[in-house]
Amino acid sequence: MTDSATVVMVIHGTALRRALNATQSASQPAPPPPVLRQRLQFQPSSDSASGRLHVQAQLGNISSAMAEHLSQSELDYPFKLLEYFNGFRVSKVIFTACELGIFDLLTTSPCALSAQQVARTVHASVDGTERLLDALVGIEILHVEMQPEDGTALYSSTDVASVYLAKSGAKSLHDIAVYQSQNTYPLWSNLVDAVREGKNQNQKTFGIPPEEIFQAFYRSEEEMLKFMCRMNSSWVLDGHDMVTAFNLAGFRNIVDLGGCTGALARELAKTYPSSSVTVFDMPAVVEMATKHFRQENDTFTFQSGDFFHGELPAAHLYVLARILHDWSEDKCLTLLKRIHDVCEPGGGVLLVEATLLESRRGPVQTQLFSLNMLVQAEGRERPPSEYTGLIRRSGFRDAQLCRTGKSYDAILALR
Repeated sequence: MTDSATVVMVIHGTALRRALNATQSASQPAPPPPVLRQRLQFQPSSDSASGRLHVQAQLGNISSAMAEHLSQSELDYPFKLLEYFNGFRVSKVIFTACELGIFDLLTTSPCALSAQQVARTVHASVDGTERLLDALVGIEILHVEMQPEDGTALYSSTDVASVYLAKSGAKSLHDIAVYQSQNTYPLWSNLVDAVREGKNQNQKTFGIPPEEIFQAFYRSEEEMLKFMCRMNSSWVLDGHDMVTAFNLAGFRNIVDLGGCTGALARELAKTYPSSSVTVFDMPAVVEMATKHFRQENDTFTFQSGDFFHGELPAAHLYVLARILHDWSEDKCLTLLKRIHDVCEPGGGVLLVEATLLESRRGPVQTQLFSLNMLVQAEGRERPPSEYTGLIRRSGFRDAQLCRTGKSYDAILALR
């Protein structure tokens, strides 16, 4: 369940401003993206052993038209191209403010603060702090007011920053941002080598052999905790949408394989109180999860094990949330067959993944996620047909896709 960046490494300035404006427009709240459910069917064909995926919805192909429009407008002056060039700088501005604790400071402060006050509190230079704050104002993550008496700039938090970027925020992405800055960002510095070699860059970045994927994430107790905090934040944001993509009330015994901190299991247990829910993960992960992430009112349980090599617990539904994208097709098929062998009759498997369009022409965020898998794992992001092909080959049937319109989609299949 590797880092796939809810906060994407390249942040598109115009899209960011549009998102911020939409979030802050309380008088006209944006409707949630439509949920599209599709029953997936296979038709044998000569070019695919598992058959083609046929979807009961038509998707307009606008990529080429958009690209043509972009190319024509860019010929006069490359505004969009320059904006893309600066994407990594925008990301780093946000990440740096998270690491310095600026969003937490401004969120909890009873009044707006000057650059001098912020710098003194976070132990940074006044000049550097002022430049950083101004950049955050420029991308509309912070507010600024100029004092008429002396022209002093006073900075305050926006609702978006308070909710998503302060560590105390209700849907905080703070831990994701910090992880991106300290782990994902260095890996992406070696993207050229990853593309040339076709393998992850853990050896060059962290001194970890490329085949030891999770050793790179868990190379120390501190790094393990960072990774687990990052995963926890992801499911705090997206967990409810994933567990409600389908009605899972009929599954009385649910096991979240590779469930890490239990954040998704917590959503499952809350939504389906009549079902028993278990998180199954490596012993070191379970120990860390119970120590740092367990909540007093949790009703789910933890169980230690290795889903590739150890005995799997019996269950009616197995959840694989952001698991298969870590691994090669062969390993995915091995895991799904192991699950099928122990899954109770009438049970099923729920996959949660960022899915590509069948054309692979988008979404852009998922295309970037797939590059991230190249840089730090051995898997890839896939279109629904590849996941359902794996499901079918492992023995499951009746696959259904739910496109949530957000970062991740869900696929449910039955035994």
